[in-house]
Amino acid sequence: MEKFVRREGLVAPMDRANVDTDAIIPKQYLKSIKRTGFGPNLFDEWRYLDHGEPGMDHSKRRLNPDFVLNQPRYRGATVLLARDNFGCGSSREHAPWALLQYGFQAVIAPSFADIFYNNSLKNGLLLIRLDAKAVDQLFRETLSSEGYRLAIDLESQTVTTPGGQRFQFDIDPFNKRCLLNGLDEIGLTLEHADKIRAFEAKHRERQPWLF
Repeated sequence: MEKFVRREGLVAPMDRANVDTDAIIPKQYLKSIKRTGFGPNLFDEWRYLDHGEPGMDHSKRRLNPDFVLNQPRYRGATVLLARDNFGCGSSREHAPWALLQYGFQAVIAPSFADIFYNNSLKNGLLLIRLDAKAVDQLFRETLSSEGYRLAIDLESQTVTTPGGQRFQFDIDPFNKRCLLNGLDEIGLTLEHADKIRAFEAKHRERQPWLF
């Protein structure tokens, strides 16, 4: 996965609490065994006026003009601003996949569902918890200023507004190291590749009949 060190991006406000994973990526799209192609189906039931199914040409579907991500001012947003308990509901890695493949690199909210939080970090999507007062302020500034952007520095664990105000956020040191170095679980395992090869060589010597 890609390293996350410092990013700056346009903010899109999702002003709803308890956004569940079925809203993020509806269940009909979980049939796919691929890990790609979910971006067009992010928030599918809110984003489009018609019902979506896998295999459809989504470029020909009718967009909901009232949905925030369909508004021209938020096109190209890479930071999603959300409310409490974002990512609740069933566990599905397709939810962070869809957010990442749409183009989001980070989500800021007062709280996240635990399973969604862990799934997101493992897939390279940074979730940032800020207190409700700070999130309220960011919503006000995003809505009042077109082109509102935030700078996120993972090393210093800060979110910086266009006016220079900084908000500090917490993250587990292990998850921070993984994101800074672009390490998913496979990447973490491959850090020990030399030891794994040495073990396999000894194993082959001691029990050659297994090979």
